[in-house]
Amino acid sequence: MKNIARHCGLCNRKCGVDRLIGEPGACGTGRLMAVHSYQAHPGEEPPISGTMGSGTIFFSHCPMACVYCQNYRFSQEGEGAEVSVTELSGIMLELESRGCHNVNLVSPTHYAHLIVQAIDLARENGLSVPLVYNTGGYDSLRTVLSLKGKVDIYLADMKYSGEREAYEYSGIASYPELNRKAVKAMHEQVGGLVIDNGIATRGLIIRILILPNDIAGVSGTLEFIKKEIGTDVHLSVMSQYYPVYRSGKFAKISRRINEPEYLAVKHKIDELGFLNGWIQPFDPDFDKKLLGETFEPNVKKNKSKI
Repeated sequence: MKNIARHCGLCNRKCGVDRLIGEPGACGTGRLMAVHSYQAHPGEEPPISGTMGSGTIFFSHCPMACVYCQNYRFSQEGEGAEVSVTELSGIMLELESRGCHNVNLVSPTHYAHLIVQAIDLARENGLSVPLVYNTGGYDSLRTVLSLKGKVDIYLADMKYSGEREAYEYSGIASYPELNRKAVKAMHEQVGGLVIDNGIATRGLIIRILILPNDIAGVSGTLEFIKKEIGTDVHLSVMSQYYPVYRSGKFAKISRRINEPEYLAVKHKIDELGFLNGWIQPFDPDFDKKLLGETFEPNVKKNKSKI
């Protein structure tokens, strides 16, 4: 995977910089990883969080530039501290020692070449829980293929079915085509979701965030999933959109979703015959504690990195 980072093509921006010597990519990152925080997170999908929480590691920076990102403090503004491969492997082991059901890598794409090294080191030192790759879905196909055998569970966004919307609201080109290729490859790699005693151990979950004014084009995404992956796949359909960060500057996304928009998505899911997954209830009183802007950094800055 080092070769992907040497002429960086980890995400589909494919900016071509040499990340191994510290040239900054379009995502704003260079040679080292940065982590904002890690915790036992109770708010993921039921078989991911379970009873003891998902061991989430929130990485700083992101290949995407979503103007409505709920984690903007660290995804867009870079809040966090640099960590070495050894330190990241230690965080993974600490989360397992706390009883977390998995290690959940949130926005890992731009660090994938380093994360796989940390996974190997953590496994050598006894890590046994599943690895969850929690991604916005703009991973290059080459990156996904290189993750085979490292990742147990893919938790992948399918954010848009329209190119124009993806560019306007997330600053990325050709998202629908490239995202669909990546998600198909993820499914081919790990298959459908496997749940053992209520806890996910392997497989794919596709996340779909309902946006106001059908900006996400959910029907198109669902039709693609049915045709190319199947209706057995586990969907996680989220109604939690909340206008934060720069969303107030964009009229079509400057509000919460309304109930007719929510019900239209539910109807489409039923119409297409999807069988598995979760749909958040429609709730106009969204719990702001779930917003990333409320998360506090807890990674100590350390000048000695390897």
